[in-house]
Order: sequence, then C-alpha cells, then structure tokens
Amino acid sequence: MAKTTAVRTITLRELNRATLARQMLVARENKTPLQAIERLFGMQAQSPRPPFVGLWTRLAKFEREDLLGLVERREVVRATLMRVTIHLLSAKDYVRFRAALQPALTAGLRSALGVRFAKLDMNPLLREGRAFFAKEPATFSELRSALVKAHPKADDRAMQYAVRAQVPLVQVPSDAPWGWPGNADFALAETWLGEHDAPKLGDATRELVLRYLAAFGPATVRDAQAWSGHPGLAPVFEELRPELVVLHDEKRRELFDLPKAPRPPADVEVPVRLLPEFDNVLLAHADRTRVLGDVPKSKIFLAAARALATFLIDGMLAGTWRVERTKTKATVVLEPYRTLPKSAQRALEEEASRVGRFVERGAGDVDVKVAKPSG
Repeated sequence: MAKTTAVRTITLRELNRATLARQMLVARENKTPLQAIERLFGMQAQSPRPPFVGLWTRLAKFEREDLLGLVERREVVRATLMRVTIHLLSAKDYVRFRAALQPALTAGLRSALGVRFAKLDMNPLLREGRAFFAKEPATFSELRSALVKAHPKADDRAMQYAVRAQVPLVQVPSDAPWGWPGNADFALAETWLGEHDAPKLGDATRELVLRYLAAFGPATVRDAQAWSGHPGLAPVFEELRPELVVLHDEKRRELFDLPKAPRPPADVEVPVRLLPEFDNVLLAHADRTRVLGDVPKSKIFLAAARALATFLIDGMLAGTWRVERTKTKATVVLEPYRTLPKSAQRALEEEASRVGRFVERGAGDVDVKVAKPSG
C-alpha cells in the first residue's frame, strides 16, 4: 500500500500572520520604495494617493518625494493591470508581466461588456486606438471624442474600454501633489518605457503565480485568479505543484505556498496599521476572511468600485478612517466596528495622528477623532 503524505492544516490566524508578514505589515521594513513595490507585486492605485499611504505604513523611512522620483525617472508606472484596475508596478515588472496578464484583461473586458463585446470589430479598433496614442499622450475622454467622430453610430464607451484593456498603456505623471491628475494622460507603454524584450509567455505566467504566492500566499487557485482576474491559472498551479508546499485550511481547502516563504506563528504580535483605500491586502483573495474576519465586505467595498481606507487591530480589520480638512486643520476620523481596548485605541490614535501629518502636511494642526463603534 502506498504511503499517504500528511498535509498540514494552517489555521485562519496563521494565514493572517503569513499574509501580513509578506505584505510588510508585521513591522515597518528598511526597504526602498522600489523594492517594496516589487515585493508587494504592485499596489492598487485607483486614485493616485493610496499607494503613497500604503508605502508609508509599511516602510521605516518614506517621504512622498521618494515615490515621485521613481515615477519621474520612469522606474515605476501606473497602468491598467490586474482585474482591469489601475495598479502601480515597477517598470521592470510591467514589461515582464503585461503579456501574461492579457488573458485577465480580456476576461474582464468580456465580463464588463457582455453581449456588447461581440459587436466590436476588435483588430481595426485596436489599431485605431494604438495609432491615436502613438501621436501623443492623451486622456480617454479625448479618445472617446475621436471615436465618436470617426464612428458616430458605434458604442463609443465599449470601444474606449476595449482599447484600455487591450492596448498596453501607462499613465503620464504630472506635477500634481500625488503624481497624477484626476484625468491623466495615457501613453503607449513602448513609447514611455522604450522597447524591451519580454520573456516567453509560459515562463512569465509561471513566474506570475510564484510572485503572487510570495506576496499573498498561502493561497488557493481561486485566490490567485481573483487577484489577477486570470481565469486559467489552475494548470499552472498543477505544473508547479512539485515545487510548492501544499497545505489545507480549516475548511479543508487546498492552499499552495513557496517552501521558504515566511509563515510566522499565530501568536506573533502585529501593531496597529492604517491602510489606504483599495489596499491589496484586502483585495487579493477570493476568501478574504484571513484579514476581514467576520466583517461583511459591504462595510468597506462600496458602489461604483469604491473602497474605504481601513485600520487593522491585532492584524484583523477593525474599522475605517478618513481625513476631514479645513483651511487650518486636518482631522483624522476613526470609525471602529467594535469598542476597542484602551491600549489599542491609544496606539491607533497615535498612528492616526502620524498618518494625518503625512497626508495633510500643509495643515497647521492635526486632530484625531474616534467615532462611536458602528458594528
């Protein structure tokens, strides 16, 4: 009879600690912003400011200008990537993984457009979109105007979305305080970054899975597909199985991990952490209970693809925060879901005061207000 190899069970709390350790949330680390962005495997950046706050909360030393400098030197780009959403990625990783993420972008496009997708004459449309952005950087509002002029009876919004998802484009920074204006110009990636040799697609897709596990593991196949939007990663996991550690969670689901990746004990202490809107630690798994616990997703993920800024207590989601600003003062408003222990509330208020000074450095004064628990 063949010997059966026991598979270790990993608890929810151990999953929490493993993910937070990889996401640089157990302790602020002495990494450069570029090293952090590559270790985190990108940062969701629906709005320009959140990645700055995300780096501030993870790094021992970080100033706004540190990231702005990387953007100006074209070492970091902001582009449509995972889940057809805007992410911040190193230029090196963008070049390496853009083609590997194309199936995710196409799947997201099909899902968003539904029956409208089949009505698009894709190849001529993409040639037209590429030619439009090849002339000079432009906004998608300007692209839509050009499409309406050229195709007055066509579905201009569907065509615009198709160009965004299919043509490799990056956002052009400006002198805005957080690097980009609200309606940023886009440029062809090959123009902005120059021509680069990308790896073979199969190699890049394998590395995509390994980098995901390094940043967010242990994880299921469904987790990786939810993070990336890529619908076809199961065969890649099977190919990689001999190289990976296989675990079970408390619901007997199969999770994969890198053999040498950190998996700290469940009792490792985690300090208070304030996360920005759209932080990937809350978005990178199909099952988000490893950080959300029993908090309903509707508490933080709102209509129109909005996500609130949040804070963690003992590594778990415990509430939301926002900054209210007047001409002379900024107030960080904390909204816990439950009554907090006094020591945790003191630590939270201190951290909130620091993040308030970082975000609103022009404010003459920064206050902290703790609202009544909303849970």
